[in-house]
Amino acid sequence: MKYLIRLDDACETMDLNKWLKMERILFKYDIKPLIAVIPNNEDDMQKINPFNKGFWQWIKGLETKGWEIGLHGNNHVYKTNEGGINPIHKRSEFAGLSLDDQKEKIKKGWSKMKEMGFSPRMFVAPSHTFDNNTLKALKTESDIRIISDTMAFYPYKINDFVFIPQQLGAVRNINIPGIYTFCYHPNTMNDSEFSHLDEFLSKNQKKFTSFKDLDLDDLKSKTIFDRILSFLYFQFRKLFR
Repeated sequence: MKYLIRLDDACETMDLNKWLKMERILFKYDIKPLIAVIPNNEDDMQKINPFNKGFWQWIKGLETKGWEIGLHGNNHVYKTNEGGINPIHKRSEFAGLSLDDQKEKIKKGWSKMKEMGFSPRMFVAPSHTFDNNTLKALKTESDIRIISDTMAFYPYKINDFVFIPQQLGAVRNINIPGIYTFCYHPNTMNDSEFSHLDEFLSKNQKKFTSFKDLDLDDLKSKTIFDRILSFLYFQFRKLFR
């Protein structure tokens, strides 16, 4: 059983103080997360601070310390009410758009990351929602072949893509074997959420690993147990929508 941390919505106008607070906590316990970077943010909800000219230099510094840098869509603006193949929400920057539109989005996001000196291995869809056209677009317009999302106990592979499951929004102890990703959004976190994370890491530091240390070779497709988990999870979500 291993835990991972993913941090969403890093961008040039993020709440820098909250991200620096998260950075200090994770440095203290030597936790190396995945940072999902919005390359060309146009989402007003993520325009919290004035434009930060030092953003990309800060991200590069974290990459040199072993933090994984992922592509978080392109502009983080929702275009449809679709959930795609991972319907955590009924909104998406990608799901439901044509292949050509998605290829253009991936091309713009990937080009910005390359321009800033990054070659991300992982894709993180805003609101967790994407579809098969997203995967086709990633394949033609980028080198990305790893997706952080979907519901399962362990990483798995379908066709040319590896999927690292993302199951929970905050740290907690789990008694079922698996690889579990906790997804945080530092921009919207409050003091109690930071304190809870700090306290949990102080007691469970050894249970955490990094995305770079995962063994992603020779993966199989989803097991029957993963399929059951995914089915039950999304059925449960439907009941409370």
